[in-house]
Amino acid sequence: MKKAFWTYIFGLILFGSNGVAASYIHLTSQQIVLLRTLLGFALLAVLYFATGHRLTVRQHKRDCAFLALSGVAMGADWMLVFEAYDQIGVSLGMIINYCGPILVIVTAPLFFRERLTWQKGVALALAMTGACLISGQTAAAGGSVWGLVCAGLSAVTYAIMVISNKLSRHIVGMENALLQMGFTLVTVVIFVGFRGGLAMDIPAGDWPFILWLGLLNTGVGCYCYFSTIGALPAHTVAICGYLEPISAVVFSMVILQEVISPVQLVGILLILGGAIFGERASGAEGC
Repeated sequence: MKKAFWTYIFGLILFGSNGVAASYIHLTSQQIVLLRTLLGFALLAVLYFATGHRLTVRQHKRDCAFLALSGVAMGADWMLVFEAYDQIGVSLGMIINYCGPILVIVTAPLFFRERLTWQKGVALALAMTGACLISGQTAAAGGSVWGLVCAGLSAVTYAIMVISNKLSRHIVGMENALLQMGFTLVTVVIFVGFRGGLAMDIPAGDWPFILWLGLLNTGVGCYCYFSTIGALPAHTVAICGYLEPISAVVFSMVILQEVISPVQLVGILLILGGAIFGERASGAEGC
């Protein structure tokens, strides 16, 4: 249990440093996501088959369809949130993206027969108020409206990704991660190909950060995450999960020297508070 816990924490911190790694790569956000997904999928595939696992997807075609939808949504989520990083900064892009888990909580009654309680409504209201504060302050300061739109849409695609993945009842664990990453890779390749970005001129100095983002953050990070959440109590997974956005904000302020205004800080606290309040409400119902 202790090993699983620290492995999970390590994975979350890796995810929190995604924006920092991407900030040092001189490519478009879509190209960065393409390289990240390609390297991450390759490493996951090696880890999966080298440890003697075999695919069971043929026995669960309905689950595979849900994972395909989840993979498409994850590809869209990553491209949108990395574009938001580029336009409005890592900290604000990550925090607005973190409205996604709250959208999952409040839409769960439509898909999983969970009750929509007043606590979940409050959680959504807090998060949306925080997002509005951040967006209003950023726009008033001359920030990118397109970046705010990307961050907001990334929250929606995040929710679609999680809900679709949860509808996959039989394909779980590392096979789930591998298949979803595969569908994500196909989605990103198609999108970037249509945009004409498959041919890349990659500066030599970018490769350490590309390998950091693709192999370490994506491949190793996903392995740490998906290989441990099944061994940890649900409340531990939920509570510790907030380390990802918090670490992203800390990394962006310390390493990238991003400045957060007092109004934006209030917005960040409202979003995180809404997420924690909604998660506790769901946990209290045993959902």
